[in-house]
Amino acid sequence: MGISLKKGQGVSLKKSEHDLSMVTIGLGWDINDAKKGLLGGLMGKKEADYDLDVVAFLCGANGKVRDLGRDEKGQATLVNSDVIFFNNQRHRSGCIWLTGDNRTGSGNGDDEQIIVKLNDLPEAYAKVVFVVQIYQGAQNGQSFGQVRNAFIRAEDAKGREMARFDLSGGAQYEDCRSLLFAELEREAGGWALKAIGAPSPSDSFVEWLKRYA
Repeated sequence: MGISLKKGQGVSLKKSEHDLSMVTIGLGWDINDAKKGLLGGLMGKKEADYDLDVVAFLCGANGKVRDLGRDEKGQATLVNSDVIFFNNQRHRSGCIWLTGDNRTGSGNGDDEQIIVKLNDLPEAYAKVVFVVQIYQGAQNGQSFGQVRNAFIRAEDAKGREMARFDLSGGAQYEDCRSLLFAELEREAGGWALKAIGAPSPSDSFVEWLKRYA
């Protein structure tokens, strides 16, 4: 079992202690059962499934995302960019990628994973920021207030969990539809995982990206 972090805490992931050649960043969550009113039950109305997406920003030493994947007109497309998400699942360096999209959060263990070859990640990248959003959360009346047992964890190439940060929802997250969950930051001899857990009412990671672009 790895080190359990609280909001605002961090831990060093040293190359001398862990195999950082291929690190799994796993995220998981459960959704509270929806409470249906009498009318909803009679009409058989089905609530929309929660679709949580994990997104990673690759930042330089200045803390900014350098490449937004611009088209011929200079407009940001995020394709082939330094932003890893459902429409750009693998970074051109081959050092970070999404394994897939679990739309419901059902089952035990990780619901989504990002794989990072930390030892090979180019020196130009000094930080990796992890954001989780509820896709179309505002439209569907969904929030992190109904999410429980949420976590982010880091596992080394040998399958050993190095650290984890548990974050459950509740009333304080009723208006939250995206979270800046955690950051990996390069340091001497390895990386540091920092637990953040900062909420936002926006259901789009683009609002977070604006702070890093």
